[in-house]
Amino acid sequence: MSVSIRRARPDDADFIAELVTHEDVEPFLAAVRAKDREDVLAEIDRSGAEPDAFGVFLIEVDGERAGTMRFERGNVRSRIANLGGLAVHPDFRGAKVADTAATLFQRHLFDELGFHRLQMEIYGFNERAMRHAERAGFVREGVRRKAYWRNDGWVDGVLYGLVVEDLANEE
Repeated sequence: MSVSIRRARPDDADFIAELVTHEDVEPFLAAVRAKDREDVLAEIDRSGAEPDAFGVFLIEVDGERAGTMRFERGNVRSRIANLGGLAVHPDFRGAKVADTAATLFQRHLFDELGFHRLQMEIYGFNERAMRHAERAGFVREGVRRKAYWRNDGWVDGVLYGLVVEDLANEE
């Protein structure tokens, strides 16, 4: 099985829109993310226009669309990227596709785009995503208690960070 990542193209918009609205995916993603085809296309256009500041990426397994993830520059001077929107289609779960894609994404953001820190926030009820973050090398840094109204209740946001030196220590 070969996992790869690439910037999303306009012809990926329908796949991404269907994935992020899938009943087994949508409850775990940010409530405010792009979910319809037009909004996804706008994000893909922005990804092409601002490649150093924003990116919508597609995860492929053996050339087949399997998932998506994104980043947005959070701080220019300190070279921080905010990550989010990692979603793997249920048909591809269980084979560590997200872990492999995350490693490729980290290397791209650190090595190609020059970021120093990657950070993300995960809903406190999303235990699968938190386990994934820790397998991918992220350090749990804190919790925003009852910060978000999601799925008919207040939920925590769990903060994770990874700095380029963390990867250097693993090599």
